[in-house]
Amino acid sequence: MSTPLLKLGAVLSTMAMISNWISQTLPSLVGLNTTSDITTSDPLTQISPKEGWQVYSSAQDPDGRCICTVVAPEQNLCSRDAKSRQLRQLLEKVQNMSQSIEVLNLRTQRDFQYVLKMETQMKGLKAKFRQIEDDRKTLMTKHFQELKEKMDELLPLIPVLEQYKTDAKIITQFKEEIRNLSAVLTGIQEEIGAYDYEELHQRVLSLEARLRDCMKKLTCGKLMKITGPITVKISGTRFGAWMTDPLASEKNNRVWYMDSYTNNKIVREYKSVADFVSGAESRTYNLPFKWAGTNHVVYNGSLYFNKYQSNIIIKYSFDTGRVLAQRSLEYAGFHNVYPYTWGGFSDIDLMADEIGLWAVYATNQNAGNIVISQLNQDTLEVLKSWSTGYPKRSAGESFMICGTLYVTNSHLTGAKVYYSYSTKSSTYEYTDIPFHNQYFHISMLDYNARDRALYAWNNGHQVLFNVTLFHVIKTEDDT
Repeated sequence: MSTPLLKLGAVLSTMAMISNWISQTLPSLVGLNTTSDITTSDPLTQISPKEGWQVYSSAQDPDGRCICTVVAPEQNLCSRDAKSRQLRQLLEKVQNMSQSIEVLNLRTQRDFQYVLKMETQMKGLKAKFRQIEDDRKTLMTKHFQELKEKMDELLPLIPVLEQYKTDAKIITQFKEEIRNLSAVLTGIQEEIGAYDYEELHQRVLSLEARLRDCMKKLTCGKLMKITGPITVKISGTRFGAWMTDPLASEKNNRVWYMDSYTNNKIVREYKSVADFVSGAESRTYNLPFKWAGTNHVVYNGSLYFNKYQSNIIIKYSFDTGRVLAQRSLEYAGFHNVYPYTWGGFSDIDLMADEIGLWAVYATNQNAGNIVISQLNQDTLEVLKSWSTGYPKRSAGESFMICGTLYVTNSHLTGAKVYYSYSTKSSTYEYTDIPFHNQYFHISMLDYNARDRALYAWNNGHQVLFNVTLFHVIKTEDDT
């Protein structure tokens, strides 16, 4: 084959390969192929949105004050930043491809003119060959044979030329589609660009700050709903307690773990919930006395617990490792005289809420019904007591929220908050707030005011329940 034909064959072969690559690869890159996902050389972050702050309900009371319920948020991620970054990367790719297609198009048009010229020559040569074929008797056999061989060499190029023309059309189509896609993406980017990541981030921070200010203005709320549970860990025996300090700073997330309801003095400490889940213990405390029950509480850096086989309350400092105070809870039953329905020496239940430190127990003087006492956190002195009409032995568990005691009707499956007593008004009411007792045996249930959650020990499972409270927002006119 002659040199010009070799050149033409190389050009056509190269163009066919490029066109084939474009037809297979380009659609998936720019999103023209609906069966493929957009891919890039760098992995893109996948964002799964999470729930944020929620308002449970809102209204106005007769005095015109705003009444609302705010559900504290989980940590969330701003997905707009990742999507905007993906859009910018995609737009850059499309623009780069548009430039490459433009260069390829220029080269294609130049080669296309050469191909058209060659095609015209081939058609003319073919016509002459037919004329010679008809009049071959007038030509010398040698010249005829040379022309026939040259025509035989050119004939295979005819389908290649046809394919080249088709591929040239495809390139032109891709060029137009890329131009359209680039315009669309540019429009979307301009629309989103008004809210870039930094501005969105500042908006989120501002909103969180405003909502946190709103939360600080909330007065104590009434329990409306319990959701969950979230299983944090499976460990220990069927009975035990785990807790965090509601008065700790935001950076202090230590967890304390006390397995079993008796015959134990070992308290395990973890620096965070993550360390608790992984078992990365940071410190162990050996208490001077064994504890009774599972109803202990950590409050302002100290552990409050019921001393085994007594109605004595102990205040133990984690910082000094010493007992700071101890006091007998007068007339309080102990050692399974007035426990919750599950037993386990749960006669005296120590708890804390937004108001302070509390003890829940029963006495003979109150016919075995629940007594609520507010305690001085330093001296353990009883500041004030309220006598209820609810039998302690009939209660599954109980917890305090904003000075109101909430009592469950059982520790087994089908449990619900059945009774509440307000220390503010010294009144009670029967309620019906169900919750999911997933593992069928609750031996500890305590409210944490900082987390606005219930910590529970459910048959060897450490779980959390979310609570929804009905709040009244304070106004500047309130005293």
